[in-house]
Amino acid sequence: MSERKLVTTPLSPAPMWRAWLIWGVAVAAYILAVTNRTSLAAVGVDAAHRFDADASTLSMFAVLQLAVYGFMQLPVGMLLDRLGTRPIIVTGMVLMAVGQLVMALSPNVGIAIGARMLIGAGDAAVFPSVLRVVATWFPAQRGSLMVQLTGIVGLTGQLLAIAPLATLVHATGWSIAFGSLAGLCILFAILLLAVVRNHPPTMAADLSVNTDTGAIQVVTSAVDTRIGLKATWSHPGTRLAFWSHFTTPFAGTAFIMLWGIPFLTAGEGLTSAQAALVTTVYVVVGMLLGPVMGALSGRMPNHRSRMLVLPTVAFQMLAWLAVIAWPTPAPLWLLFVLAVAMGTGGPASMIAFDHARTHNPSHRLSTATGITNTGGFIAGLVAIFLIGAALDLQGAGTPDTYSLEAFRLAFLTQVPLWLIGAFFIVFERKRTRIRMGLDEPRTKRRPRA
Repeated sequence: MSERKLVTTPLSPAPMWRAWLIWGVAVAAYILAVTNRTSLAAVGVDAAHRFDADASTLSMFAVLQLAVYGFMQLPVGMLLDRLGTRPIIVTGMVLMAVGQLVMALSPNVGIAIGARMLIGAGDAAVFPSVLRVVATWFPAQRGSLMVQLTGIVGLTGQLLAIAPLATLVHATGWSIAFGSLAGLCILFAILLLAVVRNHPPTMAADLSVNTDTGAIQVVTSAVDTRIGLKATWSHPGTRLAFWSHFTTPFAGTAFIMLWGIPFLTAGEGLTSAQAALVTTVYVVVGMLLGPVMGALSGRMPNHRSRMLVLPTVAFQMLAWLAVIAWPTPAPLWLLFVLAVAMGTGGPASMIAFDHARTHNPSHRLSTATGITNTGGFIAGLVAIFLIGAALDLQGAGTPDTYSLEAFRLAFLTQVPLWLIGAFFIVFERKRTRIRMGLDEPRTKRRPRA
């Protein structure tokens, strides 16, 4: 069990210029991490030809990458609570550098999938580290806005992975393009090591604020991970955060990481430029909505799920059903509506971290963040795998056999994920409100005499 002592002296605020500098470098690393994560988005067809991969095999690139990402969230969260931001985020960048270098030189599909798993392990360390920078270096009242701002800026990494990386691959070759990403990761590892610090110089250590009593404590040794994990998951607010992150971003994740460009070009018949424009709309909408979602989340903390998260889920599902049900290839305007709908998922998923931060003490913040982040990537890897498997079952598993009808049936596999997630959001929201004293617990009716 960790040793803690009560802080009895007032705390001086961290210098804001230094806080912004550290956040800026950390979030720039997050941009590169998102680029690494989605680096197959625009070159999926190239990867299929390079490694002679069918749809199920191609989906394994993303599925195993996301599986490692999700599996690593809890260990990363616990290590962040124990060691702080600096060593974890630097290690993440080094792992991604090794993964991209192996990807650049991989001679076969097995080694390439292993490379993507390394990238997933490194990527898993970056976003939670940036959130810890926000929690440690910025006032609590700025938390919602800073989390949304982090998500917004990180989305630019998807823009870099859509067209510029594809252009670089086609202009210089596979090995040079992915080797360049490896070099950038090494440069950022050095920069992070030089700039990032675990906590402000005015603090001797990371702080723990008890969300029930308000007591401020200094964490001087590692928290017992078994007790911390059990205590974190036992709070319905953490489970609400998990299911909120499970349900909102997975459609966009599956679209932007692997299946969006093939669906738009081979399925809907768009040109590469039109497909890039649709995916760009998806990214830009997420960037524009982020501050709005952040402000609304801060102003209505007790109504986030009902007013923001669940409407976003409904919008995404209805937009996809409209595209799937369209009797001919969907018109461009409807595909833009789809892009807007999926673009709402990213900002809505950031609300999950507001739940995690609100309902957990600071010394368990990174563990709660890890649990929350796991939700979205479990749903994402399941969606990617189901879409690929559905294409193969229809005999449309290679770029030469892709068809619109096959893609329509494949994307229907997302519907059960939305329904399951929405059910648990409603269920855990009720339990959270009861825990907070906002709703009365349900009582069993006594039988009449």
